[in-house]
Formats: sequence, C-alpha cells, structure tokens
Amino acid sequence: MGTQGYAAPEYVATGHLYVKSDVYGFGVVLVEMLTGLRVLDENRPGGKENLVEWVKPHLFDRRKLKNIMDSRLEGKYPSRSAIQIAQLALSCIESEPKNRPSMREIVEILERIDSVHEKHKEVKVNSRPQPSSRAQKPSQYRSPIHHPRHNHSPIHPRHDINQAYPLPPRT
Repeated sequence: MGTQGYAAPEYVATGHLYVKSDVYGFGVVLVEMLTGLRVLDENRPGGKENLVEWVKPHLFDRRKLKNIMDSRLEGKYPSRSAIQIAQLALSCIESEPKNRPSMREIVEILERIDSVHEKHKEVKVNSRPQPSSRAQKPSQYRSPIHHPRHNHSPIHPRHDINQAYPLPPRT
C-alpha cells in the first residue's frame, strides 16, 4: 500500500483508499508487463523516468504501442491481444477512480482476450496440413492444445502449472 509508482493518485493526494485504488496498481503492473520496464527508473532519459506517465499516450495507438512493447518478445505476440491489454491498462490507470473498471470487469476482459487468443491458436493448429495416416500419432496421445483449458483465470488457477511453486491449498 502506497508503494511509489503503484499507488493511485487519490491515495497519494489524500491518504484515502477506495475500492478502485488497487485497480490503479494493477494497471501499472500491466504496463510493466507490456513494456518489460520498471515503473520508476532514474536511469532512463529525461521524461521517461516514470513509466506510466511516459507510456500513457502510447497505449491507445497500435503503431505507438509497438514502439514500447518489451523488445525481448521480438515481436512474437498477438498484436490484437496486446492492444486490448494496453487499452485495459489505460482504463486501469485512469486518474479518476470512478472511471476505472472493477476487478471483476478486469478478470472478464482478460478471460475474453485469452479465449479469443486460444481459439486463434486452435484454428492455426487445425489448419496445418495433416500428415499421412502412417505418420499420425497414436490416438491416445493428444497435444495440450487440443484440450479445452478450464480454470485459466486468476481466480481459478490451473493446478498443473508451475509445480516448482505450488499454490497453497484453498480454504
């Protein structure tokens, strides 16, 4: 609470937390994920030390967004999903709390973006030429891509991911 760079402007100004104050911090995290940069960095050139203020104008324009995306992705990301997440981040970092989405709305938007991305991946996989019947994999083997993903939201995490850091049991 109150971490520099993540704290909502209303909290910084008044010290009062509102229901949507955490939404602002989540928006900052989305911006960090898109850019691969830290929210505050005094080593960046002038005017770019505060990530949120610097990238805000880039988040609504697809061409400008390309320029701030994490270069380590090497352009290998679904651009439509990136722009949708950028727009979501922009709505989360609105200066007026009442204009920010609720966390429920954020989860719904992220799930929608993910489901569209998953459908697009399935279409790509299914549109590949099929090998001859001799070279086909045994019918008992199925790629994880062919299985519908259940419980892939932050609220309902998949339990088969990241076994090195298991989730605590639900209570």
